[in-house]
Amino acid sequence: MLLRKTTWFWKSGLAAISFARMLSISGCNDVPLKEDTVSKTIIDVQTIPEESQEDTDEIISICIDLYEKAEEENKLADLETIRSIVNRLGENGYSAVDSKNQIDMTEAEQVVGFCEMVDAKNEAEITIIEVSYLPGFVKYDLQTKDGNVDVVRSYYKYENGIIQRNTTESYQAEYWNYTEEGYLMFSGVWYSEELYILTLSGVEENTTLRVQPLDETCRELTRKYLTPISFEQNNMFIVDWSEDDFGELNFYDMYDILYQKENGEYVPYVADDNLGVGAVYRIPKEKFESVIMTYFNIDSETLQSKTVYYSEDSTYEYKPRGFEEVEYPEYPYSEVIGFTENSDGTITLTVNVVFPHSGNSKVYAHEVVVRPLKDGGGQYVSNRIIPSEDNGEETWHTPRLTAEEWEELYGGK
Repeated sequence: MLLRKTTWFWKSGLAAISFARMLSISGCNDVPLKEDTVSKTIIDVQTIPEESQEDTDEIISICIDLYEKAEEENKLADLETIRSIVNRLGENGYSAVDSKNQIDMTEAEQVVGFCEMVDAKNEAEITIIEVSYLPGFVKYDLQTKDGNVDVVRSYYKYENGIIQRNTTESYQAEYWNYTEEGYLMFSGVWYSEELYILTLSGVEENTTLRVQPLDETCRELTRKYLTPISFEQNNMFIVDWSEDDFGELNFYDMYDILYQKENGEYVPYVADDNLGVGAVYRIPKEKFESVIMTYFNIDSETLQSKTVYYSEDSTYEYKPRGFEEVEYPEYPYSEVIGFTENSDGTITLTVNVVFPHSGNSKVYAHEVVVRPLKDGGGQYVSNRIIPSEDNGEETWHTPRLTAEEWEELYGGK
């Protein structure tokens, strides 16, 4: 099995991150290449066979009416719309899955068979369709020979009743792995003369597709309890904590996330326009606690001990994340793979952490206990990292500054 992996590089500043986002790419390899090397690579990539237009026309004809109906009902991004498209493609013999891995892949045995051909270093080809929520789909045309896998990735966008190709990239997979957790993960670098002029680099594409099915209840629990928290700018799922001992759980990060969940908008207490100035706010007790206590069974005294609280005016100090606390915008996601309903009404979720950016379908596993509430909501009871020698590093996370670090950086400014 092909397991070569490129090194992951931090982009040179936020401008590069923004540029990569504008191009709708997942990452770049910033190692400059000599001009003759780039030219040779572009020529080599262009020798990879292009996708069949006849095949593409068939795919479009299969699902165009579903897109049109969803557009009329304003449901283009709804899960059930995506499910209907994936299943329709499967009924017509295609291996298809959604881009958020929330729907069982159709014709998964074809993909497993292709992976076996890669391992055996035989010749084979397959088309896999990844249905997006944007809306549109990505069509992967894969060919293998001698253990190598060539990829033609074409993105098709639906707009105003028409599906048409938006972009196409070709590359040879530098990393290819059908994992024990049932994921197909592959990546490679493609080049274009126009992009090289701007970035002096190639573009690294990372693909993560769940091949093996997953219990629908597990997916529903993931969407309800884990996806709304995620891993962005918080440590809720990377440290051990419980209602008896909240440990290192950062409640300021939780306030940022839960405020948005409760109010449908970002926290209004923003960083200063001057990056050299540290903004400080005081949030009234009831406003801060009402957000946190909706999702945690925690009393005022305990919450105050985990934050900075001013009893003289009953306010919580709040410092928004600044430039030094910015994270690289590539995050893993949690996926419930099993659950147990406990006698006290709580549910223990067994969870794997999947990190597409690093090609790892199990960075580590953890257990999250939640308490469903009668109003349809829920509280978070605990998180426990399951010990293992194979557990990876939480490289995506940047902690909030400590009081000492904040004072050293901003001082009296």
